[in-house]
Amino acid sequence: MSRTAENSISILIPTLNGGATLPEFFAALCLQDTQADEILVADSSSDDDTVAICKKNGAEVFDITRNEFDHGGTRTLLASKAKGSILVYFTQDAILSSPDSLKKLVQPLFERDNICCAYGRQLPLTDASLIAAHLRSFNYPEESVTRSYADRTKYGLKTVFVSNSFAAYKKEPLAAVGFFKNGLIFGEDTCTLGRLLMAGHEVYYASEAAVYHSHNYNYGQEFRRSFDIGVLHSGEKWLLDTYGHAEGVGRAYVRSALDKIILQKRYPLMCDWIMRNAVKYTGYKLGRIYKRLPRKLCSALSLNRRWWGC
Repeated sequence: MSRTAENSISILIPTLNGGATLPEFFAALCLQDTQADEILVADSSSDDDTVAICKKNGAEVFDITRNEFDHGGTRTLLASKAKGSILVYFTQDAILSSPDSLKKLVQPLFERDNICCAYGRQLPLTDASLIAAHLRSFNYPEESVTRSYADRTKYGLKTVFVSNSFAAYKKEPLAAVGFFKNGLIFGEDTCTLGRLLMAGHEVYYASEAAVYHSHNYNYGQEFRRSFDIGVLHSGEKWLLDTYGHAEGVGRAYVRSALDKIILQKRYPLMCDWIMRNAVKYTGYKLGRIYKRLPRKLCSALSLNRRWWGC
């Protein structure tokens, strides 16, 4: 495919102290069959060699302070600087799994008019726990799928599942919905996808395009992550009103994980799994009522403490 302004690709990456993962990230990016026309980085005043690594690999770096970073606002800033008609977002720790991953991600955007967003599969790292690996297989199955606004009765809240760790957007429809909302605790990708689907576009989950990306959260991190999800759902109530509530997805995940533990006869993990889900459920429910809690307490309970400004 010859490259024109209509199918140019910009890679956009927010970074902070990514020196441990960025060399591997760029090594995998350099091996891609499809190469981007530009790489733009928004760096939140890293203390390590992040900026030097990015510049060495041909990226244009925009410096922001850590207080200026915003999950939605920073990605919108990068979009406003980008020249490409296709915007591909990564996080600094998402490593492309094969030389055709980028090609497989953007291909549906070029070939199908209705698709304005595609996101790829996230595979567990080699050190991923059974719980972390199962979360990846639950959220990122082997089968690709296209979803639209009409599918909300079938998929519920999963209709708007997406991850900016590895996702591509057509710039024009993304701009039409205002890119990404500023001021969210996180979840800018989900909220934007919700608006894109309401505008008549479709999203494609490209299981054939993959990155390695997973986290082994401890109980405290599980609680804080779930608390932040609750905060997001409380603040963006329209998302649940339109696409359905999170509890249904949560129950399906719990059942599937228990089946996995039993199938593999990893019975000692049962207590850990019960505790982990109790922690996540408590965190989520507290996040849903965060407006009733003292702000300093919310900051202590949150994974994104800087968001609370205290």
